[in-house]
Amino acid sequence: MQYLTGFKDIQTVITKYTQAKILWVDTEIADYQTSNPRLSLIQVLDEPAQIGVDAAETVSILDVLDRPELIDEFIEKIIYNPAIEKVFHNANYDLRFLGNRQAKNVSCTLEMAKSIPYYLLPVSNFKLETLAEQLCHLSAVDKTQQSSDWGIRPLNAKQLHYAKMDPVYLARVHHQLLKLTQLANPNPATEDLSALMIRYRQLEHQWKQIDTEINHIKNRIKAAMAVQEVSETTGFKLSSSKRTTKKAAFEQLARLTQTLGIELDLPVTLTKAVQKQLGEAIEELPLEEEVTTSWRLSIQELEDEDLPF
Repeated sequence: MQYLTGFKDIQTVITKYTQAKILWVDTEIADYQTSNPRLSLIQVLDEPAQIGVDAAETVSILDVLDRPELIDEFIEKIIYNPAIEKVFHNANYDLRFLGNRQAKNVSCTLEMAKSIPYYLLPVSNFKLETLAEQLCHLSAVDKTQQSSDWGIRPLNAKQLHYAKMDPVYLARVHHQLLKLTQLANPNPATEDLSALMIRYRQLEHQWKQIDTEINHIKNRIKAAMAVQEVSETTGFKLSSSKRTTKKAAFEQLARLTQTLGIELDLPVTLTKAVQKQLGEAIEELPLEEEVTTSWRLSIQELEDEDLPF
C-alpha cells in the first residue's frame, strides 16, 4: 500500500494511472453527514495480476483532503478519460465528488449486481461487504471504520487498512459479477433449447406446488388475523384500503370540456372497434402510428406421464 500525501507524489501516480486499462476506485468522504462534505481519500487499484488479499499492497491511497487542484487533475486525467474503465460500487455517490455526469467509461458493481436474477445471486442486499462475503467467500468484512472521521489528520492505522482493502474487495466482487453477468446473458443463438425446456418444466412443477401453498397460507393468515383482530405480528401486518375510480362517457366529457373551455390535448388510443365505426372518416384525423412487435410464449399443459424428468 502506498499512502501518498505529497503533492508531487500524487501527481506522479495519477500520471501513471493514465496508462491503465482498468482501475478499481473507492473514495472516503469527510463531513459526509453535513451540508459541506469533502473528498478525503481516493483509493485506486490498477490491474493486479491476481486479485487476492496481496493486491492490497498495490493499492494507492491519495490524500486529497482540501486539495482541489489534485482532485481536478484526477478527474481530468482519469475520470474523463474514455480509454480507462473505472469501476466503483455505487458509482453515483463517488462521482458526486469526481466529475458527476461527465465521467466516461464507468462501471458500477451495484448496478451490475442488481441486474443479475436473484436465483443466480441470492443476497439480502447489494452492499459491497455482502457481495464480498457471498461471492468471494470472505469472512465478515469489517466496515466499522466506514463512519469514522475522515477529516482528521493524521489518519490512524485502522482507517488506512480499511481504505486500502475496499478497492480489493471491489475488484474481487467485480471479477465474480462479470462471470455471473455472462451466465445470466448467454447468446440466444447458441442456447440449448432442449435443456432449457426441460429445466423450465422442472421449475414449473415445483413452482406450482410452492405458489399454491404460499397463496393458500397467505389467505389463511389474513382470515385468521382479521377474525382474531390481530393487526400486526412479527413480519406480518394486516391493513385495508379502498380505491375509488371515477368514469365518464367520452362524449359527455368532451362536451363538458368544450363548455368549460378546457383543452384536453392528450392522445386517445383507437381500438379496432372504434376504427371500424369511424370507417373512412378516420382519414380526416391527424394520426400517429406506433408499430411494436411482441413475442408471446405459449406453454402447453402436459400430463404427468409426459413430464421430461
